[in-house]
Amino acid sequence: MENTKIEELRKLASESIDEAKDNKALNDLRVRFLGKKGEITALLKSMKDLSPEERPAFGQMVNSLRAEVEGALDHHMTELADAAKEAKMQAETLDVTLPAKKMQYGHAHPNTRALEEVERIFIGMGYEVVEGPEVEYDDYNFGKLNIPKGHPARDEQDTFYINDSILLRTQTSSVQARVMEQGKLPIRMICPGRVFRSDAVDATHSPSFHQIEGLVIDKHVTFADLKGTLDTFAKELFGPDTKTKLRPHHFPFTEPSAEVDVTCFKCHGKGCRFCKGEGWIEILGCGMVHPHVLEMCGIDPNEYQGFAFGVGLERIALLKYEIDDMRLLYENDVRFLNQF
Repeated sequence: MENTKIEELRKLASESIDEAKDNKALNDLRVRFLGKKGEITALLKSMKDLSPEERPAFGQMVNSLRAEVEGALDHHMTELADAAKEAKMQAETLDVTLPAKKMQYGHAHPNTRALEEVERIFIGMGYEVVEGPEVEYDDYNFGKLNIPKGHPARDEQDTFYINDSILLRTQTSSVQARVMEQGKLPIRMICPGRVFRSDAVDATHSPSFHQIEGLVIDKHVTFADLKGTLDTFAKELFGPDTKTKLRPHHFPFTEPSAEVDVTCFKCHGKGCRFCKGEGWIEILGCGMVHPHVLEMCGIDPNEYQGFAFGVGLERIALLKYEIDDMRLLYENDVRFLNQF
């Protein structure tokens, strides 16, 4: 009687395993026959009802059935895995005669390239690169730069205010004030970053653009040091034949102040369409740091002097890559960007 049960169970298990179509069905069969409450396990538990003489032979037959079912389950699972792999390989067959897809590599934006070039030049002259917050206090953006409330320069740099004392910075000179306030002298730094002004968008203006400003504070610094620094910068950026020219100007935080022109790197000063026939191109503003600015930042103007300069990053990019409209830099047109 017990032998008949074993044979029936063997036949049932074999047929069920052969009909299984996926791993889930096989796992269900494993639980059905071999689990704690499975049919083969139940046979083993029924051995207590047999006589001592019958138990060894019956137990051997049940264990043989258990091993047979486990082997059949594992074998069928391997067959299903091999079949799935073969089907996947057939579905993913590659036609090696088709042309390969061309890899598209990205590259640096013109602004990034220009910034890296300027940083390389000044780091080579011993400057460090410092960054500061774009959301700034009015005192650092204007007050400590000798631009008190009511000063006309505030109208020229009208910006976006968060409240009466917090704004979006109009110039990275605010970073210079923060560094001077720390009192770690001497200082040789440039501070690149995004600035904001409520300008209308056109070919040369944007409400958001980038500046790179520089600052040197040390003993016995003169205007000649400023001239030599900017002359070296211009030659490194535009070529060794580049000449510089300083024109008197006014900035509230420097005295004396100047605007800097360089000879046109297209016509070398002869006059062309690029420089509008002038032979010179304006690139930046500069000057000696105003003594009052030094005092407000805790530096003795009788012992230390310094110079500062500032250039628009987009201005450098437009000139260096001969781009005639600033808006092109931000329109994300791949046809334009791929040229660089």
